[in-house]
Amino acid sequence: METARPLDALNKARGKRVLVELKNNRQYIGIIVSFDIHINVVLEDAEERVDGEMKRKLGTVFIRGDTITIISTQ
Repeated sequence: METARPLDALNKARGKRVLVELKNNRQYIGIIVSFDIHINVVLEDAEERVDGEMKRKLGTVFIRGDTITIISTQ
């Protein structure tokens, strides 16, 4: 079945490990547990990466949708 809408793709990714890249080039990798229509996302077991290098483990994080450029499944 083809994904019809962006929110459908996010729903399919729920519970999976994703890479979230932000406008400031920081990356967060974690398990997507929830999101809303503004693409605000909550990740669990999140790690912050800068220039591809793991900087710190953050646990549960909330990321504002207007800062996100890419969400990719791992």
